[in-house]
Amino acid sequence: MTTPQRSSLRLVLLRRVSTAGQLDGYGLDAQESDCRKWGRKVSGTAAVGGATVRIVRVCTDGGITGKASDDERPGLHEALELIAAGEADGILAPNLDRVARELTVQEATLSVVWAHGGRIFTVDHGEHLPDDDDDPMRTFVRQVMGAAAQLERGIIAKRLRNGRKTKAAKGGYATGAPAYGQRAVDKELQPHDQEAEVIARMRQWQAEGVSIRGIADRLNAEGTPTKRGARWHPTTVNRLLNPEARQAARDQSNRVRAAEREETKRRRADRMLSRLT
Repeated sequence: MTTPQRSSLRLVLLRRVSTAGQLDGYGLDAQESDCRKWGRKVSGTAAVGGATVRIVRVCTDGGITGKASDDERPGLHEALELIAAGEADGILAPNLDRVARELTVQEATLSVVWAHGGRIFTVDHGEHLPDDDDDPMRTFVRQVMGAAAQLERGIIAKRLRNGRKTKAAKGGYATGAPAYGQRAVDKELQPHDQEAEVIARMRQWQAEGVSIRGIADRLNAEGTPTKRGARWHPTTVNRLLNPEARQAARDQSNRVRAAEREETKRRRADRMLSRLT
């Protein structure tokens, strides 16, 4: 593919931070600063065909996971639209991880940019050239590096999850809202005296033969709120008093979330591919 030479190379600066925050401390300002420094450094050099790098727009995805597809990320979506409309010649990002963290989304984004005749540059690599049938190693190296980075992130995430699970199994506070009857103080679980008294009354009523629905009705009648300040429902009472029901509800919730993740992946792939047709 021959890239038209311009005296000015119009690039969209793309930056991103995730919902969970940046463990590496690489924030939006630092990303933009690195990109602008790179642009000044390579302007007029062979790395950009002798053109002057000009940042025409800064597109930001703040607080959005890198696994999201382009239409779930307004910054990336805007950048792709500018390239498709001929208002920009390409994208400049600190690294491909900031373009998209998941390899499949990353590859789809590159394909969209190239399909519109655009170019993509990263501070840590320079230009990522389009796939070439005569140079299969180009595609192989990029995808292997992307897969390795995704594997490393997955291993780190798994270690964090395992650490939280181990802590929770030992009775410690891992993450999320504490259960009814407990509260988090300095990242440690402690009894919530007022809620513990409510649980004790619930267990007493249950021992007296009061039904689950009857317990919920009594709590609502006396104006006792749930953890979130809502009214009590029989299912909420049942999960609190019966460990089997609580585990069944947790298992069902995990199955629903897993199905939702798979469906989201399919929708992302369909939307990204539709931009090529």
